[in-house]
Amino acid sequence: MISSEIRDAGWRVGFQLEDISTHKVGILADSQEKSHDARPTVGKYHVNLLDIETIGAAAIRNAVNTADVVIIDEIGPMELKSKKFVAVVEFALDSEKSLIGTIHRMYAHPLISSIKSNSSCRLIEVSMHNRDNIPSEVVEAIIGQVP
Repeated sequence: MISSEIRDAGWRVGFQLEDISTHKVGILADSQEKSHDARPTVGKYHVNLLDIETIGAAAIRNAVNTADVVIIDEIGPMELKSKKFVAVVEFALDSEKSLIGTIHRMYAHPLISSIKSNSSCRLIEVSMHNRDNIPSEVVEAIIGQVP
C-alpha cells in the first residue's frame, strides 16, 4: 500500500492510497467538507475510513498472505484513525514476512511506539543527507532476508 498527494491547480487537496499489487486506488483523505461529515480529521483533511479499510488494510493482509515483502507507505496519523488498519499492521509485524514501512517520526500512537521499541525493526531516519542512498540500503537489507 502506498499513499500520495492529490493536487488541484497546484494545491494539495487530499491524499490517495493504492494497492500496488492490484492497482486499486481510493481516497485516503480530502479537504472537501461534506454536509453532516462525521469523518475523523487530521488537520484540514477528512479521513476516509472506508477506503483505508477496504483498499489499504486489505492490501496489507493480502501481501502478508501472498508476497515475499510487505510494503506500507505510510503508517501515519490518517491511517491510524482506522482500528482495522492498526490491527492489520500488527498482523503484518507478527508475521515472518519482511516489511518495509514508513512511520511519522514525531507522531504519538501506541503502534508507532511499539514499532520504535521493537528490537527486530531497523529504523532509518530520512534526512536531506541520506535520502538518496536509502533505496539501495533497503534493497540490500531485504535481499539478505528473502528466501
